[in-house]
Amino acid sequence: MTGGTSGDNPLFPLDAFYRRERRSLPRIDLIPGDTMPEPYRSLLVHERDMTPTLEKHYHCDIHIEVWGRERTGNDYWREVVLRLDRDQQPVEFGANRINLGLFSLHERQLILDEYLPLGRILNQRNLPHSGGPTAFLRIEADELMGRAFGLPAGAVLYGRRNTIVDPQGRPLSEIVEILPPAAAD
Repeated sequence: MTGGTSGDNPLFPLDAFYRRERRSLPRIDLIPGDTMPEPYRSLLVHERDMTPTLEKHYHCDIHIEVWGRERTGNDYWREVVLRLDRDQQPVEFGANRINLGLFSLHERQLILDEYLPLGRILNQRNLPHSGGPTAFLRIEADELMGRAFGLPAGAVLYGRRNTIVDPQGRPLSEIVEILPPAAAD
């Protein structure tokens, strides 16, 4: 996918998938993190990996369901729904671009197996990394997000744009992470 660069774009790489699929983005507003309602603030406004944060919140392991993918050189793009292992409940919709060139062959294979979330791989393999949200989002769900979460279009969702970097500051992954209203349960 040649769909642009991250730069200061708070919707990258989600916007690249929407362009590729010739979809219009839903209404998305940038909001200050401290105005995000709970429990979304606790789940999104931090510098931790989302996978362990969600697994702790739901007391359950999570796996991914890939809805779209593309690989261009070392760039591996995927659009995913994260689901609870126990009942398949969707707990995140997102899009990310992963730089496979910064991972070992074994780690790349785990990523390309498309089952474990990247956050779990990073933590299980003890890979040094850090993350930092660059934007917080209020989203009116479109048909695609509604389908991911079993919601009507227009439902209010919250999310963030995050970048995970290695110790040299190189981006391992750039991600838009969107949570469903069920996160409030």
